[in-house]
Amino acid sequence: MKVIVQRVLESAISVDGENIAGIAHGIMVLVGITQTDNEDISKWIINKVLNLRIFPDEQGKMNKSVQDVNGSIMLIPNFTLYGKLKKGFRPSYSDAAAPNISLPMFENMIKHIRDNFDINLQHGIFGADMKVSLINDGPVTIVIKKEAE
Repeated sequence: MKVIVQRVLESAISVDGENIAGIAHGIMVLVGITQTDNEDISKWIINKVLNLRIFPDEQGKMNKSVQDVNGSIMLIPNFTLYGKLKKGFRPSYSDAAAPNISLPMFENMIKHIRDNFDINLQHGIFGADMKVSLINDGPVTIVIKKEAE
């Protein structure tokens, strides 16, 4: 699994011209799921994301998590994170998990966060043509990756 975490002042998603989700202060997380991902990897990623210390403390040092600052999370499925460019200019997405694997895993991530953390969680729609807007704060952008062992 691979995620891109961006600290944001705001983030919003629209589908077919309709706003479906939005957050203020928090993190936007693009989620790429590969064929070998499993529940343990998903939980490991969630733990990293929710405890990632990328918000400033009282001295301005990045020392607080999204939970510490009462921020929100925007979770967005994004199979293109597993695009490969070994040759040519058209990415191959053969490492991205098929929807029968990635959709339940993405839904389980949402459920796990909602069931175990007191945080405002918004999310995109799996398989939809989403228009995503954000104001990156910093910018702060972190890539986290965990693969099956």
